[in-house]
Amino acid sequence: MIDNLLSFIAPHHCCGCDKVGSMLCGNCKYHIITEQSDACIVCSRPCGKAGMCNTCRVPYDRAWFVGYRRDTLQRLVGLYKFERMRSAYTVIGDLLNSVIADIPDSTVVVPVPTVASHVRQRGYDHTLLIARYIAKRRGLRLSRVLVRSTRTKQRHASAQTRDAQAKMAFKVDGVIDSDVPYLLIDDIMTTGATLKYAAKALKDAGATQVWVAVVARQTLD
Repeated sequence: MIDNLLSFIAPHHCCGCDKVGSMLCGNCKYHIITEQSDACIVCSRPCGKAGMCNTCRVPYDRAWFVGYRRDTLQRLVGLYKFERMRSAYTVIGDLLNSVIADIPDSTVVVPVPTVASHVRQRGYDHTLLIARYIAKRRGLRLSRVLVRSTRTKQRHASAQTRDAQAKMAFKVDGVIDSDVPYLLIDDIMTTGATLKYAAKALKDAGATQVWVAVVARQTLD
């Protein structure tokens, strides 16, 4: 409601070309989608359709990401995560949905759980909104079976610290069906620790297939 009112009073500008009318115009959206690369989500080396090379060892089986966190995509994600632009979840969700391959109707969509303090600061769970949107667009079941067991925050942390924190961060609260694939949804992948241990938690609980889909890939500075 508030986003709709603000868009009427002060119309959105495209994050790519500054055109008035929407957060992402059709032309800029087209450029993001068509710039897809066959790069490994972990190491960025060329790879096949699975989204991972043969060298990287991770607990998930397939991976998709929209693009690297820069330029238009960086501005769009920034508005959504740090400027409380809640309505951006549909724009971002459409981008992510466009890169995910055809998957079985039995697939269960699982959002990577957000730290509770971040949800309070924003007023919404940004990852949950995207995951719920993907599930609705695809006609899939959403499950919040993955929960956080710690309150640590990873922003500005080193790769070593992120890995140690993520290792203890997740647990499964519920029943895992080993006969169906699980699709983990997250917004940004930096070191990969979050997705690695989130997927591992699902596998340890009985999942046989875990896939991941991420909006933006970012290299740790």
